[in-house]
Amino acid sequence: MKNFLEIVEEIKSIVSSEFNSKKIFDKDVADVLGISQMNFATMKKRNKVPFGELMDFCAARSISINWMLYGQSPESLVEATNKFYMVKYFSDVNASAGGGADEQCEEIEELELPEQFVFMLGGESEMKNIEAINVSGDSMEPTFSYNDIVFINRAKTDLQRGGVFTIRTEAGLFIKRVQKRIDGKIDIISDNQVYSTQTLEPNEIEVIGRVVSRFGDVD
Repeated sequence: MKNFLEIVEEIKSIVSSEFNSKKIFDKDVADVLGISQMNFATMKKRNKVPFGELMDFCAARSISINWMLYGQSPESLVEATNKFYMVKYFSDVNASAGGGADEQCEEIEELELPEQFVFMLGGESEMKNIEAINVSGDSMEPTFSYNDIVFINRAKTDLQRGGVFTIRTEAGLFIKRVQKRIDGKIDIISDNQVYSTQTLEPNEIEVIGRVVSRFGDVD
């Protein structure tokens, strides 16, 4: 997949006609994508591709996202682009990577995914179990950042091996790294070391599902 800088150069080339041959700067690309200059600078530093904004940019200009990300020509994707998958996207649900979030109003949208991305989610057979929600807060950085879209497999709720899960506690809805202890208690861990680990009893946690991707594999 192309890196952040390569994608930025592609965008500059695509929108050049809109700038009357003037030099296009990073701040212009940020404006085109609808990203603040501060967030754009952070993404550039971390080589983090803004997938959601990039897909909106491509859709508005009828550009193949596969071409943008992988350099695959539209002709080579005729068959593949005819095959896509839909998953439920709870666009107004935010699982906190910080201080807790509530699942108050569930407005369900359908998110269209290309076949190549479906493989990252476990394949076609897993699509019935996949749902997408948003991230808020910073306690899981750098693994997740505010406004990331994450994909949850609701069939995967076994905490024995640990991993990143969406869970609900009395404090709200969270995305956290979860680890089961020998004494049976559950450690709720933030990847951002500023936040301390919380330990709960199993009956204090409802496991919604394992986080399997954010437009890329989750460690």
